[in-house]
Amino acid sequence: MSTKNTLNKFWISAVFFLVLTLFSFSQVKENNSAKETRTNQLQIPHLEKQGSATRLIVEGKPLLLISGELHNSTCGGFDYMRPVWKQLAGKNLNSVIATVSWELVEPEEGKFDFALVDSIIAGARKANLKLGLIWFASWKNGSSVYAPAWVKKDYEKYPRVKDENGKPLDILSTFGNASCDADAKAFAALMGHIKEVDSEKQTVVIIQVENEMGVVDALGKTVGNARRDFSDPANVAFHGPVPQIFIDYLVKHKDSLFPELYKVWSANGFKTSGSWEEVFGKSVLKPEMKDWQFYSYYTEELFMAWNYARYVEKVASSGKKEYPLPMYVNAWLKQPFSYWPGKYPSGGPLPQVLDVWRAANTSIDFIAPDIYMDEFGWVCQEYTRNGNPLFIPETRGGEIGAARVFYVLGQYNAGCFAPFGIDDIVNAKNNPLEESYAVLQNMSEAILEHQGNGTMKGILVDKKSPVQRFELGDYIIEARFEGGEKSEIAGGLIIQTGKQEYICAGKGLDVLFIPKDDSMHIALEAVYEGTFKAGKWVNGRRLNGDEIHTSLFTGTGLRIPDNKVSIQKVTLFRYK
Repeated sequence: MSTKNTLNKFWISAVFFLVLTLFSFSQVKENNSAKETRTNQLQIPHLEKQGSATRLIVEGKPLLLISGELHNSTCGGFDYMRPVWKQLAGKNLNSVIATVSWELVEPEEGKFDFALVDSIIAGARKANLKLGLIWFASWKNGSSVYAPAWVKKDYEKYPRVKDENGKPLDILSTFGNASCDADAKAFAALMGHIKEVDSEKQTVVIIQVENEMGVVDALGKTVGNARRDFSDPANVAFHGPVPQIFIDYLVKHKDSLFPELYKVWSANGFKTSGSWEEVFGKSVLKPEMKDWQFYSYYTEELFMAWNYARYVEKVASSGKKEYPLPMYVNAWLKQPFSYWPGKYPSGGPLPQVLDVWRAANTSIDFIAPDIYMDEFGWVCQEYTRNGNPLFIPETRGGEIGAARVFYVLGQYNAGCFAPFGIDDIVNAKNNPLEESYAVLQNMSEAILEHQGNGTMKGILVDKKSPVQRFELGDYIIEARFEGGEKSEIAGGLIIQTGKQEYICAGKGLDVLFIPKDDSMHIALEAVYEGTFKAGKWVNGRRLNGDEIHTSLFTGTGLRIPDNKVSIQKVTLFRYK
């Protein structure tokens, strides 16, 4: 063979190899680009405004989280969790809130194990459920029991809160920089991993950062001994200047501050510099239960709120840099039996310190209440101040939850309702929540369409407060409790779908229509039970006679039976 032919074959082979290499590189680049394009087309889950409502957008569509929160340790083991997903599937949930603990993610410093996280995501995906994940890390219910052992055992590097008597509490101090850095590093690793394994499927749609944080010593014998951190760095900061960022926020938002914050700042002359007590005054205590809504130790609570919020900002921002899912924090609320800071977690994101959290934090999208108290409507009102969207990650289930869920979706455009211990609730016999959730799943498109537009209201009545009145369209709506002997509470929601047309859902209610114009009379044109199919209303049974209200004695309106949750559509007409 000639040298010339040999060279020709060499060059042909070289060119072929180069072309093949370039093609392979192009394919890899194209595949990566296609993956990135698909992710961009889907968009990551995010929040979006519609009128006065804030909606969660997942895969390009708004999503109501008709949900429940698992018990704290349900996700603590592979074998324990597997049958739970089977139990949750088909129970009318579309999502579940589950826990991820720092001690299991990083059992050894710098060594991360995401096997349980992957199992949780895979289980939820197989059950066709979206996921909210709670990052149990520096704090859970005020304490630090979910920190890894290498954090728990090192009191020098990872300092604890001290009470007024110098006793260390089982609570990581917000003044521990190493604690914050370690938490932030672990959270960033978690969010990076979720992006890697889930950004295309989007099973994980929202994140809670920490849990019910704040200084608390519920068993402490001295009233107020844990109203704030009394460690040496905390004492220096408390007697030092109020941070300028917070002062600037106060000045900018002076006219919309929480009333008690405005009151104490005003009483001290709206100072723009000085220590916490110089700017907000020296706190007092009212120990009587009748004064449970008084803001005892308020200056200390403001101080702790600032320091918790700044710590959480460092943690949340580290995670958002990796994968910016919507993030929130939750609160253990002040209640009639625990009504001063330290008895409930001092510094947690309660209504009276939400301004502090807003000033200190840009990575947290909203602040959520855990509601177990009877003053349900009051809490909802407090957590919707200044545009904060209502999202309830923990609350009661049962008959109470089955009624309240209609109310919060209709009245407050809530984005989530999640009774705690849902893994127990779904297995209970005659579970009323499951029935409510079935109806809400069916009509969720209609609810989402009307959120924030002023065309929807919530209803919540009980034996103690059996009548509720409000305006909607041209009518005053009067809702009455008709829950029967066995029921204690009834809930519903009503949507105005036309000038003389309304859709109402609920259980155990009479819903009457009263014209705003006294000169007008009204009558029912038609009432139907029905359902939604593909987001469109479909008439079912036509109702008349004893199944409606149409008399001078009872008024004009709907009878929503107390034996089942139902949806009714009414068309009215007016005459003189």
